[in-house]
Amino acid sequence: MTDAFVPSARSKVKRLPKRGHHERATVYAILDAGFICHVGYAIDGQPYVTPTAYWREGDAVYWHGSSASRMLRALETGADCCLTVTHLDGLVLARSAFHHSLNFRSVMLFGKARKIGDAAEKLAKLEAFVERLYPGRWRELRPVNATELKATTVLGMHIDEASAKVRSGGPVDDEADYALPLWAGVIPVHGTAGVPVDDERLFRGAKMQASLANLRHLGLRQR
Repeated sequence: MTDAFVPSARSKVKRLPKRGHHERATVYAILDAGFICHVGYAIDGQPYVTPTAYWREGDAVYWHGSSASRMLRALETGADCCLTVTHLDGLVLARSAFHHSLNFRSVMLFGKARKIGDAAEKLAKLEAFVERLYPGRWRELRPVNATELKATTVLGMHIDEASAKVRSGGPVDDEADYALPLWAGVIPVHGTAGVPVDDERLFRGAKMQASLANLRHLGLRQR
């Protein structure tokens, strides 16, 4: 396995290629910093893009949903799909409207998904999903039953074609505009986790596990 993905005709960054990255570490870091992806696919020639939760294990990404999901049923047949993840890092204000921009990190993956058919493997993938978000919680939960497992489809896609695109830094204005008496710069944008809210039907005496009190593993700030 190489340290970088080889750009293909569809994964090569063509617009502003200097912002393109194909290093495996960069692609995986962007994936691991997110929770929601958008999956693009086509059914009978009609394109769709569906937002869904995802997680990465090694050189593959996984997502799940209802076994009745049209998206999952279409993709489990081996149809081509495109999975994207984007993070907004800042608002970039320039001295002209044309040069206003956004600081962001994004990843685009191409491939075919496979259905996780083995029940034990599917259960292990669902455990990995929960533990990725809430370390230590799986062992506290009521075990998944057979009906729930049957009602859930898990898809996985090996990461063979991938590219990242990153924009960072301040505005890039026309040289003459730097003399204008206008404020320009970057307004950073950060993900923030709020104060937990108890469920209305919380069992008396039930307390949040200590490992969930700190969400730094998710890359979120806490208020």
